[in-house]
Amino acid sequence: MTDTPRRIPTGSASLAGLVSAAVALAAAEVVGAVLSRPTATPVQAVGAGVIDLVPLPLKQFAVDLFGTADKVALLTGIGVLLACAAALIGAAASRRPVLGAAGAALFAGAGLTAALSRPDAVPLDALPTAAGTVVFAGALTWSIRTLRGGRTAPGAAGGPDRRRFVLLAGAATAAAAGVGAGARLLSAGISRDGLTPATVRLPTPADRAAPLPEGVDLEIDGLAPYFTPGSDFYRIDTALSVPRIDASTWSLRIHGLGVRRELVLAYDDLLRHADLCERDITLTCVSNPVGGGYLGNARWLGVPLASLLAEAGVRPPDEGGPADQLVSRSEDGMTIGTPVADVTDGRDALLAVGMNGRPLSHEHGFPVRMVVPGLYGYVSACKWIVDIELTTFASFDAYWVPRGWAERGPIKTQSRVDTPRDGASPERGRIAVAGVAWAQGTGVDRVEVSFDDGSWTEAELAPEGSTDTWRQWVLEWEAEPGEHTITVRATDRAGRVQTPDRAAPAPAGATGHHRITVTVV
Repeated sequence: MTDTPRRIPTGSASLAGLVSAAVALAAAEVVGAVLSRPTATPVQAVGAGVIDLVPLPLKQFAVDLFGTADKVALLTGIGVLLACAAALIGAAASRRPVLGAAGAALFAGAGLTAALSRPDAVPLDALPTAAGTVVFAGALTWSIRTLRGGRTAPGAAGGPDRRRFVLLAGAATAAAAGVGAGARLLSAGISRDGLTPATVRLPTPADRAAPLPEGVDLEIDGLAPYFTPGSDFYRIDTALSVPRIDASTWSLRIHGLGVRRELVLAYDDLLRHADLCERDITLTCVSNPVGGGYLGNARWLGVPLASLLAEAGVRPPDEGGPADQLVSRSEDGMTIGTPVADVTDGRDALLAVGMNGRPLSHEHGFPVRMVVPGLYGYVSACKWIVDIELTTFASFDAYWVPRGWAERGPIKTQSRVDTPRDGASPERGRIAVAGVAWAQGTGVDRVEVSFDDGSWTEAELAPEGSTDTWRQWVLEWEAEPGEHTITVRATDRAGRVQTPDRAAPAPAGATGHHRITVTVV
């Protein structure tokens, strides 16, 4: 009787592919951690590539659907697709080994292309994918051989090797999960001798923020507080792996067109700068829908950009300077383009080192980020900044411009109802309708509310902290039972009334009136 290879059930072969992929990804994470290049690992690199390539409408859909959890959703989706592909490769390899090799090659091609095409890529970024590919091929080959358990006569049963494989597969998967998680923690770590948000001690600036008027925070339940806690402050960026930078080794280079004296600044240079100051500034994301929550107000500590540009000998465009665009670059390769005129016109544009009395967190840009009032974050709020280049809009498009967003992004006057919430069912009687409004640079002069599309009623405004921050408002409403709509609009100090015309966030920021519906009981 002639021996024939034992046929492997499809389920077992698919499991072999899944386990091999898990072990391979864990190996790639370890190599990425050892190299201190976590963004070069296959999942991170492919995820970043997806973010770069996804069309603008799809990206906005993801932000609208998942909010600040969009990165978790993306990584979950990539994980599901990888699992499906690995299972299919395992099943195919059990019948034709060459298909396993082809599958490993596909993994390698996708990972290498994604890792080496990043703006900050270096040749070493190929190593995590290479290591993962070798481990995947080896683990899949071993798994298939183990499942076959040698050769046997047709129809013969052989279960011990498969039972052993299932036990080993479970152990390998658990070990891979542990190793992968440990590698991620290692990547997130930083030397104990380095400067981190936990070890930095911020100085007290001579130029403190102006005292806030009494009553600037109305302290109404459901109303966003005047200052947004760092833990609640929105985070919208493309970084799947938050950069962990040692501030003691960080530096910032200022160079380019019209720079007479190139500057290279260390973190300590900013902390000791004579112009270090505090300012209260509201930040807004261009992806924020009407009535959305992608904005927050904070007290920032930083050095005015205008002072640093003056030290570099930069002249503003209106004084004959040749550069009209300031391109800031992040540690992760992101580029953001800001009009030079908007950081030299007297507004409080800062290189910020602190937020609400504490050093920046890693998530919000530690050690240094840009903050420019009056501009949406995609053209002003570069986090993890390491380079500033003076150039022109005609010669360089920053990251978001080729992806469909406007070249310049001045913030539009907007207002929002915070309480009651849309869809709420408050009891009849006197209800406080309250929210926030913002018109950076000019300030909010009036907020009006309309009930059931009736006439506009002026709300009470809280005292103004500054023209660069949002302003709270409240209106007492005698609510009667039934369904009601509540609409709000703001008017800035120049007399410009917030437009009712609806526009999507892309390409230059949403417009329209925030409108909610409540059912009074």
